Amino acid sequence: MEYDFKYKVVVVTGATGGIGRALSWRFAKAGARIVLIDLDQEQLLALQNQVERSGVEVMSIVCDIVDKERCQQAMREIEDRFGGVDVLVNNAGIGHHSLFQETSTAVIRRVMEVNFFGAINCTKVMLASLVSRKGMIITMSSVLGYSPMICLSGYAASKHALHGLFNSLRAELLNDGVHVMIACPGKTETDLRKHMLSGDGQIIEVERSRIMASPNEVAEAVFNGARKKKRLVVHSKMSKLTQFLYRYFPAYYELKQLKPVQKKLKT
Repeated sequence: MEYDFKYKVVVVTGATGGIGRALSWRFAKAGARIVLIDLDQEQLLALQNQVERSGVEVMSIVCDIVDKERCQQAMREIEDRFGGVDVLVNNAGIGHHSLFQETSTAVIRRVMEVNFFGAINCTKVMLASLVSRKGMIITMSSVLGYSPMICLSGYAASKHALHGLFNSLRAELLNDGVHVMIACPGKTETDLRKHMLSGDGQIIEVERSRIMASPNEVAEAVFNGARKKKRLVVHSKMSKLTQFLYRYFPAYYELKQLKPVQKKLKT
């Protein structure tokens, strides 16, 4: 039985980023009531105004998801406005681009704090509401949630951790009527590549990939997967090929997929 998002309260973290913005609009289009969560107040208000003008009920909350107390306060604000949460989309995230031996532990810790513990904080404070409403948790992972990549070891680790957590949580919630879905987009045209952390924590921009999906394409795939209550959504043929190759031919994957990156690093 397909999930109907009409009138459901959908919370999207990292809402002003490329995928977060596209997801917010896609669920709004389906008739959901939207809660936008992000750190950038100016962009949040601008997005809220745009969504409101389309006739959708929406609220925005400035919240650092690393802050557990602020997440609890955000949940109280949601309950005051909408009564609770039906769908949580754990989308907020950051990345780094640096060789492991050149990356400070603080950078990897920061990536884990946002990508992994941020998702934990939001899920923890909203779980009781999600259980009472028999709702849904959607966690945005990555193709790197099941495959490695040079210069992204900390980012890949955070995404692997999300799989371990939310696959386990799905089993725990099996009898509570809460569906848990993990989505794994590949390379997507977002601002993430323009705000990567270097090994010492500086903001850098990394080179654009030749083939990248649009945020709207990813959002559509995620929405359709959630509507059909899929457990896992792997977006794009390239992502599916990566999944297949690394699962069955890991040595070949490492040689063919990582060698060009290694060569670039040596030049």
